[in-house]
Amino acid sequence: MRTNASGESALLLLDVVQVLSKEQVDYAIVGAMAASVYGVIRASRDADALLSISVPALTGLERTFRAAGFRTELRRGDFDDPIAAVLMLQDGFDNQVDLLVGIRGFDPEAFSRSIEVPLYGEPLKFVSLEDFIAMKLFAGGPQDIADAKSAIESALEPLDLDLVRKLASRYGADTVRSLENLLGNHAPENDSGLELD
Repeated sequence: MRTNASGESALLLLDVVQVLSKEQVDYAIVGAMAASVYGVIRASRDADALLSISVPALTGLERTFRAAGFRTELRRGDFDDPIAAVLMLQDGFDNQVDLLVGIRGFDPEAFSRSIEVPLYGEPLKFVSLEDFIAMKLFAGGPQDIADAKSAIESALEPLDLDLVRKLASRYGADTVRSLENLLGNHAPENDSGLELD
């Protein structure tokens, strides 16, 4: 492993991605690391990624990571949990990467929309801006809403409003309301090009 001390979860993520690539498991980075790509810089003790894999297949993947020297813990959500399962991976310095599977409402096509951003010279896949915003609004906490707002305000390219609305609708009415509130307060124009009141 590349890590030599605590506070190096981004380096641990590179090792995790190497294993995922070998196992041909697609992924997309979310959470604080994705937030930093979209202009929201804040500290985080771990790294998070979504996997394009079934929950039953996680058991075999956990064995693969354990054989590669990772400490592992597999947690399955109950019926009410919005996340079906989390595979937590750690090194000897308590750096951590959480691999998430089965987020309720998540669009599987998000993996094909992921963008590549280099980290330490190696390309990593991050969720698209639209997926990031919809997921943050679904999470719904004050920091999540602030992250979504900052991502919209910091966007270097126009937001695909049709797509982000479609994604928000997958997560439910509360997420749609949060999105429209955010767009109403922070978008200079609507789809027709008319100024919003």
